[in-house]
Amino acid sequence: MNLLIVSGSQRTQSQSAKVASYLAQITTEFSQSSHIELCTHELPFWDGEAESKLDKGGPWPMISQKVKRADALILITPEWGGMASPLLKNFLLMCDNQDTGHKPALLVSVVSGISGAYPIAELRMNALKNNKLVALPDHLIIRNVEEVLNGKPAASGNQVAHSATRESALEGRIQYSLHMLYQYAEALSGIRARHNAQPYPKQQEYIYGM
Repeated sequence: MNLLIVSGSQRTQSQSAKVASYLAQITTEFSQSSHIELCTHELPFWDGEAESKLDKGGPWPMISQKVKRADALILITPEWGGMASPLLKNFLLMCDNQDTGHKPALLVSVVSGISGAYPIAELRMNALKNNKLVALPDHLIIRNVEEVLNGKPAASGNQVAHSATRESALEGRIQYSLHMLYQYAEALSGIRARHNAQPYPKQQEYIYGM
C-alpha cells in the first residue's frame, strides 16, 4: 500500500510540512510513503483546461503520477483566516478523478492556536465531490502546532509533564488515524480494482453528480 502526504502551506519551512514529515516517519503499515510540499512546486493556477496542467517542464506530470500510484492520501492544510489553503484547493481541482476516485483521504488541519475546525469543514463540504476522494469520518486537528511533534519538550518544570501527557495523547490519536486510513485503503482497493476492470456503464455521465 502506497501513501501520499500532501502539505498545503504556502510557506516554506512550515508547520504543515513538519507534521507531514512526522507522519511519514511513523507510518509503519504502508509499504511506501511520499510527501509533496506544494509550495516547493510552481503549480499553475488551474483555469479549467487540461492544457494548463501540462506546461513543458512543469511539475504536474510528476505530481499526478504520485497521485495515481497512491492507495491513500493525507491532506494537510494550515488554517488561514478560517479557511483551507488555496494551494491545496488548487491541487485538488487539478487532480484527475480517474486517479483519485474511491481512494481514502485523511484530512489534517494545523493551527497555531486552539481553532482549526473550519478548514476541515471546508474541505469536507466543497473540495472532494468531483474528484471522488473518500474522506475518513475521523480527522486530525493539530492545535498549538509549534509546541508539539518537535521531538523534545518545549517547556520546563511542571509544564514538561503536562506537555508530555498532551504529546502522548496526540501521538496515540495519530497512530489510530493512520491505522484506520490503512484499513480504508485496503477495503477500497477492491472497489477500485473492480471499477477499473469493468467500469460502471455511463459513469462519465455522472462525473459531477446530478
